[in-house]
Amino acid sequence: MFVRTVSRNLLRFGTPAVVAALGVLIITILALFVPPFIGMADNGDYFRIIYSNGLYFSAPDYDQQYLGYFVKEYGIFQYFNENSASLFSSQSLFIRMAIAVNQWFYSNLWFDIRFQAAIYLLLYVGAVYLLVEALTWKLPRKRGFIIAALAIFLFADTGYTAYFNSFFGESIVWIMTLLVFASGLLLWRKRYNDYVLLAIFVISALILTTSKQQNAPVGLIVAVLGVVLVFIRKEKKFRLITWTALISLFAVGVGTYVLIPKEFVNINKYHAMTRGVLLYSEDPEATLKGFGIDRQYAVLNGTIHYLPYTTVDVDSQLLEDNFYSKYGFGSILTHYITHPDQAVKMLNMAARNGFTIRPPAMGNFEKSEGREFGEHTTFFSGYSLMKDALAPKTFGFVVIWMAVVIGFYMPTFVQAVKARNARQQLRLGLVLMLMLMGLSGVLVSIIGAGDADLAKHLFHFTATFDLVTFLLVADLIGKRLWGNQDEAAA
Repeated sequence: MFVRTVSRNLLRFGTPAVVAALGVLIITILALFVPPFIGMADNGDYFRIIYSNGLYFSAPDYDQQYLGYFVKEYGIFQYFNENSASLFSSQSLFIRMAIAVNQWFYSNLWFDIRFQAAIYLLLYVGAVYLLVEALTWKLPRKRGFIIAALAIFLFADTGYTAYFNSFFGESIVWIMTLLVFASGLLLWRKRYNDYVLLAIFVISALILTTSKQQNAPVGLIVAVLGVVLVFIRKEKKFRLITWTALISLFAVGVGTYVLIPKEFVNINKYHAMTRGVLLYSEDPEATLKGFGIDRQYAVLNGTIHYLPYTTVDVDSQLLEDNFYSKYGFGSILTHYITHPDQAVKMLNMAARNGFTIRPPAMGNFEKSEGREFGEHTTFFSGYSLMKDALAPKTFGFVVIWMAVVIGFYMPTFVQAVKARNARQQLRLGLVLMLMLMGLSGVLVSIIGAGDADLAKHLFHFTATFDLVTFLLVADLIGKRLWGNQDEAAA
């Protein structure tokens, strides 16, 4: 009776944004903080980020839990930590914040990853609120609550929220992409203070760009397409701040790429050749010759960098001089351009992996729950399961989807250009921005690392696909797509 009364009053007096945010909050609390706890198993990447931030693997059988089971407790170094950062990532800011909160409320010896999940959840709920507010402000309540229900269905899905109980950078990628999109849409709607929204937009974009090495192009994309923000206000102060922020964002994007450690460059280059260029080559030896590489290295075709026994030491100077030094991002891109049949096969393979929110190999439950090794949760997973089952997994579908979305938004964009209304131009700019972010993730993954761990590398693509599709559906419900609406004519 109490729950029914609260729900009725919330729908009567609350806004769609409040309802969506509370729905996501409650469902995610049930998933992550109520037994059985849901999280993500380690695929072997955690060591890259946790040692340098003062944590270590404390479970005696941790090695046996890789890929299969979620582990929620880790040790906190009590003495000098000699581990330097193996990579630069804004994710470290949130890990250190979570450790500080953990030490204040729980323990100086043991770190419970749910403190990190709590910080992410607070940011996430705020991001969901801002996005739904941007899409439902001034809409009739009935339409607004339909959009709020769809938001809960998408954003509370454990395919996304399970990442909060992990050390994968996807949590930051997802939340910051949401904040960039939401703040941009609120600038379009002239909702809240422009300076505050610009700050959220830029800071979120900076954190997103520096969260993972493969996100380096994101800073460049946001900086270039974000130029429209300069013209939404006429004040010199606003324009100067915006220009400074965009130039800084561009520089950070370049710096993120330059600062990728040599160790990870070679790992990615190895997979780019053995799990990419050579994978669909009809004549691997001839393909290697085209790169100026001795044909004997064709024996590496299909292998991965982490194999315990290989035909050649993957970290040897021999490979450095005769293999890694012979090719790079540009030469691989040129190869795919001149061999479109291989490029299409790689893009279709990416599409087959690009609509899966959760990597298939990583379990969601603790070992103590007695679940099968690698078992996934089905709790509030309707959206991720439906998407994985129904989405056409070809790159041709991605191209058609992009064309359809752009076609829907083009009429209002043309009107905005004619009226010299920068705010109305911003909406299509944000759509293009997200699309290019997603495509950059696809291209960087394929050209930079072949099919190695592809489902996880394409997380940003599936995230941007969901956000753009959600915007399109919300605008169809709100009837904001064509030029006969008040905002486009303003």
